[in-house]
Amino acid sequence: MGEQPIFTTRAHVFQIDPSTKKNWVPASKQAVTVSYFYDVTRNSYRIISVDGAKVIINSTITPNMTFTKTSQKFGQWADSRANTVFGLGFSSELQLTKYLKRSASSVNGTDDEKSAANVKKWEMELQTLRESNARLTTALQESAASVEQWKRQFSICRDENDRLRSKAGLRSQQDRGPGRLRPAEEIEELEEQCGEINREKEKNTQLKRRIEELESEVREKETELKDLRKQSEIIPQLMSECEYVSEKLEAAERDNQNLEDKVRSLKTDIEESKYRQRHLKGELKSFLEVLDGKIDDLHDFRRGLSKLGTDN
Repeated sequence: MGEQPIFTTRAHVFQIDPSTKKNWVPASKQAVTVSYFYDVTRNSYRIISVDGAKVIINSTITPNMTFTKTSQKFGQWADSRANTVFGLGFSSELQLTKYLKRSASSVNGTDDEKSAANVKKWEMELQTLRESNARLTTALQESAASVEQWKRQFSICRDENDRLRSKAGLRSQQDRGPGRLRPAEEIEELEEQCGEINREKEKNTQLKRRIEELESEVREKETELKDLRKQSEIIPQLMSECEYVSEKLEAAERDNQNLEDKVRSLKTDIEESKYRQRHLKGELKSFLEVLDGKIDDLHDFRRGLSKLGTDN
């Protein structure tokens, strides 16, 4: 299968300054794609990021790695193999949280990825059991053929033994040739052959029991493999649902950002309106003061007119 991408995000990439071991040095001029890859065969994870034609992150995840959130939008981890510390700056805290969750699951393994790894492991074990079962079946067949041969030989030997026993009392030592076995020796040889046949039968019985045990294990593994395959069939649907939920979260985050911008704009408008009201109140107060002065002058003018009319 090789490596498969399982998670992708965008972030600004940094590396620790090798001279000071304190300051951060930007590894990318802008936000770049940061991808997680999972190798089913090796059961390993890798973080890869490329800026143009330059590989800026190639970090293999190990169980002793620690991913640390140092601020609301920044996280870091140390890679001993690369002899450096990587840092990622995100556009929002939500993106950093998603990244940290993925990092933690990469070290421990998610349920879906564990299921896929278990499916691969059970398939390999099932194939091994099948091969072992095939070898044992072949050995059993060879043993059965050998037993049949021993049975035929035993039948011949038994017939010969009966014939020799019937003639044992009639033949003398002198009638037998120098290289021929005596009846007692032939009987011992036949009994030894019978013992070998019995041992072969016992071996055959043990092979049968072993094959039955292996067949039972194969059936159990096949049942477990079917269950794991059913679970693995759900994985794409779950991933699709996760992607859908992620898109919804991102859309909600964008809407929330738009609402926050609108709220800030409304607050600004309210402040400006309050400022204009205060300004208008000041102008109105000044106008009223001027108006009061004009009214007083008008009253004085009328009194002067009235006095002038009286005098005339």
